[in-house]
Amino acid sequence: MKSIVNEDLQKILTINRSHYGRTSFNEDVELLQLKKNDGIEVNIITYGGRITSIKTLDKKGDLDNVVLTLANLELYENENPFFGAIVGRYGNRIANGKFKLDGEKYILAQNNGTNSLHGGEKGFDKVIWDVEEVKESSTFVSLKLNYVSKDMEEGFPGNLKTTVTYTLHNNNSLDVLYEATTDKTTVVNLTQHSYFNLSGDFTKAITDHEVKINADRFVPVNNLLIPNGELQSVDNSPFDFRSSIRVSNALDNHNEQIKIARGFDHCWVLNGAAKGYRSVATAYHSLTGRLMEVLTDQPGMQFYTGNFLDGTLPIPTGGVYKKRSGFCFETQHFPDSPNQPQFPSTRLVPGEKYATKTTFKFSVV
Repeated sequence: MKSIVNEDLQKILTINRSHYGRTSFNEDVELLQLKKNDGIEVNIITYGGRITSIKTLDKKGDLDNVVLTLANLELYENENPFFGAIVGRYGNRIANGKFKLDGEKYILAQNNGTNSLHGGEKGFDKVIWDVEEVKESSTFVSLKLNYVSKDMEEGFPGNLKTTVTYTLHNNNSLDVLYEATTDKTTVVNLTQHSYFNLSGDFTKAITDHEVKINADRFVPVNNLLIPNGELQSVDNSPFDFRSSIRVSNALDNHNEQIKIARGFDHCWVLNGAAKGYRSVATAYHSLTGRLMEVLTDQPGMQFYTGNFLDGTLPIPTGGVYKKRSGFCFETQHFPDSPNQPQFPSTRLVPGEKYATKTTFKFSVV
């Protein structure tokens, strides 16, 4: 195992690299661990750029993993709901697996009913990412993952050179920086698909978490979970998380939108988009004292309450992942934006650079 250590008077940050496994296609997969000596560890594998563990302290000083994980590479290769993955080229759904760009029609895989979801049959969650560069300083450790998506891969135009940089800071925050360039006009919407459960006990539902989302509006969907084109006020609805609310109290089964999605699986229109990078959401678990804050420069965030976890995937420590075992905060553009011209554009042209940053910051209160 190779280790890079950085030390000042108080902090030690390390990156450890080791062999994780070989895919069914005989590809090597690496495990990279970003670690601070006094309390946070982040494990990432090069298969799908997946976060397989984030260990953080609770108010008793216990260190627990707070993201849903699988026991081995074979389970990650098998069908699973994007645990910990980098999602692309297009995070979320595109209606009917089709969109037009500059008069040209593009056909994508329909891997979610009639929709294209999270990049298609073999999106960025299923490819091997190259580790190009590792950086270190007295205050952070950083690793850079690269992948080149070839022209018309999964139906998307352009050779897309993509870099995702994970950076762990000594203030217990994890940055995810997404960058991409293309040689042909295309659409891009990248995100991170970790499922969080701040209790550290995945046999327990996340309904006891308190969530706050700085958003006055959300994106309502039809029965195929495709936006109906409106941006609806959260006023007087279960979608109003402008003050911190316990998830169980917000899950109003009489609300039509919640009925459609079997819970929350919607994109919130984040306030302050014109300001760029800002704090947009928090999740808090009172029993452990763990608080997670999300900062981003994106216009939207999908809040998903694990509605389709169905008890078929095993928890490595015992039991199975059930409905509401975890939640996702997926910072992104709105679903189906290529077909919804009134939404912020996901268009990327040659000569421009796609660049967006999201931070997950952990603390105990």
